[in-house]
Amino acid sequence: MDWQATIRDGLDEDWVRYLLLPGLAALALALAGWRGERRRKLRSDPDAVSWVPWMAVTFWSTFAALFLLGMALKAWLAG
Repeated sequence: MDWQATIRDGLDEDWVRYLLLPGLAALALALAGWRGERRRKLRSDPDAVSWVPWMAVTFWSTFAALFLLGMALKAWLAG
């Protein structure tokens, strides 16, 4: 079995290109936002405002990740 051809054929699917990969990117952004919010809460002055609204970044990227990955799962199961 040629595993490189299997991966190449899998990446040619529309649901992988338009749902799975952006969903994984949104998940990575959600994890980065969670880490930024956690660092803000653990500092000595948690009320100091940063220029990045980490809570909003975390919320919206988590929402996008769940939506995109859910749609990718649905497309994969319909397959």
